[in-house]
Amino acid sequence: MNGAHINGLSDSAIGEKVAILDAGAQYGKVIDRRVRELCVESDLLPLHTPVVDLLKNGYKALIVSGGPKSVFAADAEKHDPDIFNCGLPVLGICYGLQLINKVFGGTVVKNDVREDGQFTVRVDTKSPLFKGLQAEQNVLLTHGDSIMTVASGFETVATSGNIVAAISNEKKKIYGVQFHPEVDLSENGRAMLRNFLFDVAGCKGDYTISCRQQSCIDEIRSVVRQHKVLMLVSGGVDSTVCAALLHKALSDNQVIAVHIDNGFMRKSESAEVETSLKKLGLKLKVINACHQFYNGTTAVPTDRSDPCAPKRITKMLNMTTNPEDKRKIIGDTFMKVAHEVISDLNLKPEDVYLAQGTLRPDLIESASALASSKADAIKTHHNDTDLVRALRQKGRVVEPLKNFHKDEVRTLGKDLGLPDQLVHRHPFPGPGLAIRIICADEPFMCHGFNNTQLLLRLIVTYAQSSTKPHVHLARIEGSISADERALLTRISSENELVATLLPVQSVGVQGDCRSYSYVVGISSDGKPAWSDLISLAKLLPKICHNINRVVYIFGSAIREPVVDITPTFLTSGVLSTLRQADYVAMRVLTAHRLASTISQMPVILIPVHFDRDPLQRLPSCQRSVVIRTFITSDFMTGIPATPGKQITEKALQEMVTAIEAVPNVSRVLYDLTAKPPGTTEWE
Repeated sequence: MNGAHINGLSDSAIGEKVAILDAGAQYGKVIDRRVRELCVESDLLPLHTPVVDLLKNGYKALIVSGGPKSVFAADAEKHDPDIFNCGLPVLGICYGLQLINKVFGGTVVKNDVREDGQFTVRVDTKSPLFKGLQAEQNVLLTHGDSIMTVASGFETVATSGNIVAAISNEKKKIYGVQFHPEVDLSENGRAMLRNFLFDVAGCKGDYTISCRQQSCIDEIRSVVRQHKVLMLVSGGVDSTVCAALLHKALSDNQVIAVHIDNGFMRKSESAEVETSLKKLGLKLKVINACHQFYNGTTAVPTDRSDPCAPKRITKMLNMTTNPEDKRKIIGDTFMKVAHEVISDLNLKPEDVYLAQGTLRPDLIESASALASSKADAIKTHHNDTDLVRALRQKGRVVEPLKNFHKDEVRTLGKDLGLPDQLVHRHPFPGPGLAIRIICADEPFMCHGFNNTQLLLRLIVTYAQSSTKPHVHLARIEGSISADERALLTRISSENELVATLLPVQSVGVQGDCRSYSYVVGISSDGKPAWSDLISLAKLLPKICHNINRVVYIFGSAIREPVVDITPTFLTSGVLSTLRQADYVAMRVLTAHRLASTISQMPVILIPVHFDRDPLQRLPSCQRSVVIRTFITSDFMTGIPATPGKQITEKALQEMVTAIEAVPNVSRVLYDLTAKPPGTTEWE
């Protein structure tokens, strides 16, 4: 089984290799993947790896990853300071940049300005790192700390407004970037990595990856040996490819393929899964466990940051509002049902291994030691709960896809001969619709709610409000660059927008950390200018750090503040509403042949009832539906589809009309948020 850092140190180097020193980045494994794609071998190692080991293994260069902590924090990650004086070329990313600057005498401070999303930076094209590129580059920035004083011997080679975005010391061959060149949202990030690897570090790019399919098959056989293996199949591409690998690697009587209907599936989903997998020759056992999931509970630590803290028993799932509790109950109930299946087959649990289609992003977001023991947990994936981790410790879990990303799994699926409709099927989470219903029993309104609402009003009317003195204007102008202020002035003068802070929370990722923050709704009486709305959605979380998601509200402008919610739990009526909304939205997506353009389209139910006259004091009894389009290749970062570009306005309007016809739906909303700061799912 793989350990905390999957490649580890070998006794001797074979060919040229680069060491990636992991400081707990959400994108650590993506760096590793990008380096491999450039035909350079890499090892992912702890940041504290001694320099003597790095030199012993003959690495050509070092890359220091990002991470969730501050370099000046008391619990900052440990490192060997000699890594910057050992003669190897170094590229620091995000946290890595700040560490370089601190080590060489520069200063790093916690800034009032946060950057979480895709922004334009200006680069020095004379720098070897940016050779062959244009002066302006769209990149992913996600940080709260910034360089105040550049270290002696270094020069600034990129800026984001007034913020230092890259530094270099060409004599020492040490470079640092505040942004993430490894992700898709940094449009020329691959070219920057290529410049570092080939022009700075002198790599040749002669590493070719052997057949990964055979590597997966070899791993399955070495782990499972003669035991039986239980494969939990959801019908998504990950579990289907995993099942196909098991089918190819093992004898038929070793594989027990089970589909568990947890009661949170899409309309007719379980029947379609059973039919499609039987066509592949898989003998699938379907278990209806709805009742067990609805009434399921589990034990979770009383202190989320301390896994060793005393445990508490959660509420039953159908009465739970906490999203982490929901995920853990569902994950552990899957395991309990799996044990019942084993018992029903008269098998001993210790003789049966568990197989899962776990991917690299699942493990990173769950802060699993298989990906990075230092990463911040964004959300618990159902395939990485404490029960699953306990089985891993015993060596009884086989996860051949744990080093793959979604697009790589699809490529593997094609190589295995799986049909296109299965390979390109939209991802659907194991917990199903349960995590697409925002459960709540009271509105979320902390002490900053009213101030944030006021600040939002000033932002969307900035062209007018900036002409009058106001205490919050300094915060707005101090959080964005001159170019962004000009953009905000134009957007607010050309569009009459209303910003409404919603009393609900969504999960996000900001500065490599989990956030659980407000959602802001934008509405208007006029036709939406989608490009302007997408731009505004980037600016709002940058100014308001307690916001991680921005949505557009279809219909007329929202005139009254929303200060209460419709009590919402995982009950049959609530599930039926979302199931039907999801069904009609996906039907429109398919009819317009958009499934290949849009990578995933969660449909979310939120407990918000708009359009109630406060004078009539009508109770909140309806809910609203959010369409969350998402375009990505690696599912670690991504963007929403812009109506009129990646999704036609006609198709979107058809979705809205179809969802509005579903009983008890108040309004339809469209998610404008990139990842980061918002995650793909809302929970």
